[in-house]
Amino acid sequence: DLATTEARPGAAAAAPHEPPGTVTLAFAGDVHFTERTAGRLGVDPALGPMSRELSAADFAMVNLETAITTRGTPQPKKYHFRTGPEALGALQRSGVDAVTMANNHAVDYGPQGLADSLAAQRTSPIPVVGIGPDDTAAYRPYVTEVNGVRLAVLGASQVQDYTNQAFRAGPGRPGIASALDRTKLLAAVRDARRQADVVVVYLHWGTEGQSCPGPEQKSIAADLSQAGATAVVGTHAHVMLGSGMLGPTYVAYGFGNFLWYGSSPYPHSDQTGVTTLTVTRGKVTKAVFTPALVDGDGVPEPQTGAAGRQITDRYAQLRTCTGLAAPPH
Repeated sequence: DLATTEARPGAAAAAPHEPPGTVTLAFAGDVHFTERTAGRLGVDPALGPMSRELSAADFAMVNLETAITTRGTPQPKKYHFRTGPEALGALQRSGVDAVTMANNHAVDYGPQGLADSLAAQRTSPIPVVGIGPDDTAAYRPYVTEVNGVRLAVLGASQVQDYTNQAFRAGPGRPGIASALDRTKLLAAVRDARRQADVVVVYLHWGTEGQSCPGPEQKSIAADLSQAGATAVVGTHAHVMLGSGMLGPTYVAYGFGNFLWYGSSPYPHSDQTGVTTLTVTRGKVTKAVFTPALVDGDGVPEPQTGAAGRQITDRYAQLRTCTGLAAPPH
């Protein structure tokens, strides 16, 4: 859990040549509170037993795959997700220290729903990145200090869909941070790099059901690495994709579903987990994957023994189509 002195988001400071200290960062995939998972808002911890892995890290982050509203109009798309602002407190009590909402469901209920989500962002007990009242705010990193290490986290969506077309944040225009505007995202990451020792970019990217990254994912991962990202992670495909090192940058192409409303047509879509990175002096020195399986209630349940090994081995095997090197462990 986060126990830090917080810097004003976007506050400039000169990074030391040799970042001090060690920090552990935990990541998991797509989370929302709807249909079978709506009742989790009345349970602590809402994310179930895997909350232990998130709480054990110095800083933990997930993708919040929903609008935060009770109002608005369903947009012209197939699936619509929403929840109330209490979801943010529920995630905090589950060990989550930040969420990204740069995804294809953040604006499922149109401008009114977006206004409510932005109101929830302003009063949230944890930082919400990847959305904002304009592009400056949506791309702005959340900057904090953990164990003497300055950490910046950003969120953006590379998914080419209705949300990214209709509700991309711009000057004076609220919406999500879009990774399709690569110039703007890379500028935000370079700015974050100037402020922080460790920079995390959490993307919504890839193709649903595809367990290998596409060329656009590989291309933006390389650009983000060049821009100074310590870790580039993400979700969207509803299945896990491989992870590993791209030079000095840890890349995880897909964490899969985590707290999820229904079954998916894709094979292995119930396989998930928490990835915990150890970062020392600005370098990823260890990556540990803790396997889980999304159960019939939509809750990720830890897997041990043969079942756990099967998921872990398959996750490692997914690296073969990524072009990434094995991470330190």
